[in-house]
Amino acid sequence: MLDTVLVVLQVVFVLIGGYQTIVAFFGLAKKDKRAEFAPQKSFAILVAAHNEEKVVGALLENLRHLNYPKELYDVFVIADNCTDKTAAIARSYGVHAFERHDPSRRGKGYAIEWMLRELWKLSREYDAVVMFDADNLASPDYLLHMNNDLCSGSRVIQAYLDTKNPHDSWITSAYAVSYWFCNRLWQMSRRNLGLANYLGGTGMCFESKLLREIGWGATSLVEDLEFTMRCVKRGVYPTFNYDAKVFDEKPLTFKASWKQRLRWMQGHFEVARRYFLPLFWQGIKERNWTKIDMSLYALNVYNVFITGLVTVILYMDMLLPGQPHLTSIYAHAPWLLLTISLLSVVQFPIALFLEKAPKKIIKSLISFPIYLLSWYPLTFYAFFTQTNKQWSHTQHTRVIRIDEMQKQAS
Repeated sequence: MLDTVLVVLQVVFVLIGGYQTIVAFFGLAKKDKRAEFAPQKSFAILVAAHNEEKVVGALLENLRHLNYPKELYDVFVIADNCTDKTAAIARSYGVHAFERHDPSRRGKGYAIEWMLRELWKLSREYDAVVMFDADNLASPDYLLHMNNDLCSGSRVIQAYLDTKNPHDSWITSAYAVSYWFCNRLWQMSRRNLGLANYLGGTGMCFESKLLREIGWGATSLVEDLEFTMRCVKRGVYPTFNYDAKVFDEKPLTFKASWKQRLRWMQGHFEVARRYFLPLFWQGIKERNWTKIDMSLYALNVYNVFITGLVTVILYMDMLLPGQPHLTSIYAHAPWLLLTISLLSVVQFPIALFLEKAPKKIIKSLISFPIYLLSWYPLTFYAFFTQTNKQWSHTQHTRVIRIDEMQKQAS
């Protein structure tokens, strides 16, 4: 019985892995730019902040100089359970600061849900809502691209997520590599295939009418993934804008990275439990591959957990005296599995080449496997602690301005 179960699991996850690998290569080419429209959409820009006095000023200065009519956007800082000067700094920049105090409901998901209720009370109505984190920086033409996509019919849009501090440490370099990979060979590939894109937690734009219709309702540890699933279930498919770029600060140390990624995985397990089967079954009944594809994305956390567990079991079986007692499909299809593995590995340097990554980042590929392998023990730990709903804050300290990012890119 155990051998049969292990064989079935191996076959299922090899098929999923092969599918994901094939889809990735549809991101090699970029589609032509989308239609351009004169600025017409109005935006409420929400900045989620918890004790971000060190970095929020750089973002607010950045937003002040966006290449978009000033009368068409307002900035709202959500000072969520802050004990520092975040709200005061926001007001000094002439933007709206809304202070929320609810220690029993901590986390960005709750803060956004609260802020949207406050936003709907205002006399002014906005065509769309944009969400940033306080440590972010946005490209000057960000709102122009959001305006173009909204005018073209998109209702939920994810910007290109880049790294603000890729050269600070080996772990920030690893984040940068993974984000360049995801932008090009996950997001772009699905955009090219007409599938739904996933939300990345910041740089997101939502049609206000949609938010009023379905509410936010995403208060898990991974509110972005949860809202993605809610949208796709309703037939609303998030789109990816490659040209609108948002720069995000990454943790400097492995310990801080572990803490952040653990929160992501704990939340990912919860979302997978709630949405995988309903979305997968809905896709089967409707013959809708977009919904099936997104359900498989929700399943990724179990993919890592189960493949890691099966690999450990098979290796332990090999170490026992005598012939192996369990079947490894590698012995029956070694070239197929080696090909899939090789293609999975070469995707990262291919993504770096396509995204014209700085040459010094290439060196980080030496330590990058450590970052990748760390997902396995991290995911194991997350599986057994997934009932933990305690939100943990990632501290941000790197004050970098958009002109510095532009010089670095050039």
